[in-house]
Amino acid sequence: MALGILLLAVLGVLQWYLACRFRRILNPVVLAATVCTLLAVILGAQMLSASAEDLRGARRDAFDSVVALSRARAIAYDANADESRYLLDPTRRDQYARSFLAKSQQLYGLKGATLSTYDSEVATTWQAYDSDHHDLRFTGEFRRELDNITFPGERTAAEKTVETYAVYQRDDRTIRALLAAGKEREAVEFCMDWTAGTSNAHFAAWMTALDKVTDINRAHFTASVRAGRSTVSDLLPWAGGLLLAALLLTALGLRPRLAEFR
Repeated sequence: MALGILLLAVLGVLQWYLACRFRRILNPVVLAATVCTLLAVILGAQMLSASAEDLRGARRDAFDSVVALSRARAIAYDANADESRYLLDPTRRDQYARSFLAKSQQLYGLKGATLSTYDSEVATTWQAYDSDHHDLRFTGEFRRELDNITFPGERTAAEKTVETYAVYQRDDRTIRALLAAGKEREAVEFCMDWTAGTSNAHFAAWMTALDKVTDINRAHFTASVRAGRSTVSDLLPWAGGLLLAALLLTALGLRPRLAEFR
């Protein structure tokens, strides 16, 4: 835009110089070149404005959510591994319990929550959010996504993700309660089995919900990128053609004046 405005200024000065030096009130061909340049600048402004809007949609509305949700997925699998290690390595159970809680806080952060209070605080804060979508009393990757709801169906999918996450968290407490009661076999079966109602089945449901909201954002990211490229590819040839025409017209407009020096 700055270069376009500078070019318009140069052409204006050129018109003034030709009028003063060669006593011509107006050079129609250079004036036509100026009009072509003005049209090219206007097209360039439209192209930049449209592509900037597409870029904003791709970057802020879609890509930021994709990043948060992809990070949430990685943290989820790591937390699930900590839960399995908790079962398999009795000597380090405290370490794995702390690690599981830390990763849970990265997903749905609740200040001061412990494993024994986490579920009740999730239920309380989620009920507050359900009553008022502006009342978000938690942090983490799920908060980042819920702060960036943009597309149709995204809020429902994001809420489903948190709700299935809460079910998985309650399963974790069931596993720890079974171990505390000396029912190690039952705890292992509940944790490792994939039948309906078990922890792994609920984990899979959580990942399915997470993938759905991620796919919504990824699809809009792809669409925004495609729209931005289409805008540039549609307008750029016209703007380039107008600038080329301005160059040729300027040369043609100056040729008769330069011929006067022969």
